[in-house]
Amino acid sequence: MKLRTSISTIAFFAAASFGASAAFAQVTIGISLSTTGPAAALGVPAANMASIMPTEIGGQKLRIVLLDDGGDAGRATTNARRFVTEEKADILLGSSITPTSTSVGNVALESGTPHIAVAPVALPPDRMKVTFTTLQMPPLLSTPKFNHMQKKGMKTLAMIGFSDSWGDLWVAMYKRFGEPLGIKMVADERYGRADSTVTGQVLKVIATNPDAVLIAASGTGAALPQIALRERGYKGLIYQTAGAVSNDMLRVAGASAEGLFASTSPAMFPEAITDKTMQSEASKYVKMYEDKFGANTRNQFAPNLYDAWKVMERVIPVALKGGAKPGTPEFRVALLKAMESEKEIVGAHGYYNFTPTDHAGLDQRAVIMVTVKDGKWVKAD
Repeated sequence: MKLRTSISTIAFFAAASFGASAAFAQVTIGISLSTTGPAAALGVPAANMASIMPTEIGGQKLRIVLLDDGGDAGRATTNARRFVTEEKADILLGSSITPTSTSVGNVALESGTPHIAVAPVALPPDRMKVTFTTLQMPPLLSTPKFNHMQKKGMKTLAMIGFSDSWGDLWVAMYKRFGEPLGIKMVADERYGRADSTVTGQVLKVIATNPDAVLIAASGTGAALPQIALRERGYKGLIYQTAGAVSNDMLRVAGASAEGLFASTSPAMFPEAITDKTMQSEASKYVKMYEDKFGANTRNQFAPNLYDAWKVMERVIPVALKGGAKPGTPEFRVALLKAMESEKEIVGAHGYYNFTPTDHAGLDQRAVIMVTVKDGKWVKAD
């Protein structure tokens, strides 16, 4: 997979927004993404998507400020604070991985600014008051994944994952969804996102002789244990999280990825969607992205940003109808109210039905099981 956003492209996109005048009361969107660093494989596709999305919604100009956080939670916090204090952002988007998305969410809560996360967040329910997500959160992805393991007769499971909140999240998902199915976790090994070897962890995993291994990682970093497990002779089933579902990961993992399983978005496979409305929107995303960045560049990270725009296209006009002006606390409140009340917002991933108690919004229509066959992602049986 070739991701065709250069640093100069990102810099131009951001610089153009900084020069926009606030006198015209544009709706200001602050976007923090990991376009460099170990999470760039996730952040660059989203930045690509942002660069080709409309800059006007319902006749209202959008002022877009895009900053790179490098996958660092501290930088994501700094970016978010800049958005709310200096740029007077009406909406925050981002970031690309759980730690940075959580950082943006914390600032959003403090400032009362609507936040659309395009990666999973690790916030307790009482701190999700202004944070919404446009991706399949781990609880939604877990049911088909662990059910698939049970169907395949898996009795024991080992996990090797990132040594941060993403790895922690998947241990929690196992306890909630896998353990009740009688699947026993026999190992929990961790590694850093920037690590170059996982030999020690993989040897410990193999020593437990698990029926299956769950790799709780994302981006190209998910390829490291995938390769090591196969090189060390592990013959069992390997499951990845949705964060690993990209052609870039397949390029790095090579033949070792053959036969792995993951639960992910149907946006990667519009042709496999039976719902005509969903199929149409997913097809629009794929065409829009591949027309700009080339054939077979579709991925499951860009639709998170695409769907954030779909949500904004619905809620910004509703918020404006109430008379509140962009750049004011009243407008942010109106946006939040609209996001919690508008129904069946269709995006590339599925239908969003946010409520005051559910800021994830998607349902099982937004998840499919996939596998790798002949070096390509395909829908699993």
